[in-house]
Amino acid sequence: MCWSATADLVAGTAVSAVGVACLASVRRPRDLMVAALPALLGAHQIVESAVWRSGGGSGAATTAWAVIALPVAALWVPLGVLLAAGPAAPRRLLAPLAAGLAAAGVLAYGLTRREPVAEVRGHTVGYLLDLPGAGVLVVLYLCATLGALLLSGDRLLRLLGVLLSVGAVLCVALWRLEFASTWCAFAAVASVLVLVWVRRRPAPARPAAG
Repeated sequence: MCWSATADLVAGTAVSAVGVACLASVRRPRDLMVAALPALLGAHQIVESAVWRSGGGSGAATTAWAVIALPVAALWVPLGVLLAAGPAAPRRLLAPLAAGLAAAGVLAYGLTRREPVAEVRGHTVGYLLDLPGAGVLVVLYLCATLGALLLSGDRLLRLLGVLLSVGAVLCVALWRLEFASTWCAFAAVASVLVLVWVRRRPAPARPAAG
C-alpha cells in the first residue's frame, strides 16, 4: 500500500469494499463503530491517493488525511470497543477511552493551529505535523487504539490488537520518518479480521413471546 497513488487507490477501494461487507453484516447497533473501521480506513487510503497526486504539500487532502489518522482514530477505536462490549463492559476499557479523549482533543486543537504538510519521500509519504509534545501524544494514541483492542476481552479483537502492535513496531523500525503513513497502511490490511469479527458476533436475543 502507501508506495504510490495507484497502490493507495486500489488498496483503499478494496478495504472500503470490506467495510461495506462489515456494515452489511452488523447484527447489533452497538457493533457499528468497530464494523465501520474498514470503511474509515479505506476512505483514508483513498484520501492519501489524492495526497500523492497533488505532490504533497498542504491542502484539503493532507488535512483530511491528518484528521482521520489522528483525532478521529484516537477516539473512534476505544469508543467503538467500549460500545461493542455492551452494558457489561469491563472498567479497564475506560483507560483507553480516556487516553483517546486526551489525544484527540490535543491533536484536534493542534491541527486547527498548524496546517499539516505532506512530503513525498521516495515510495512513501511523510507528514509534518509540528505538534507539541509529540512523544506523549504518540503514547496516548497507541494506548487508546492498541490498548482498547488488547484489553477488550474479545479474542478476535485482541488478535487484531496484537497484529497491529507488531505492525506498529515494524513501521517504527523500518520507516521512522513515515511512521503514521505506513502504520495506517498496515492497519488497513487487518480490516479483513474485522469482517470475521462482525460475522461471528451473535445475533441479539429475541424477546420471549407473551
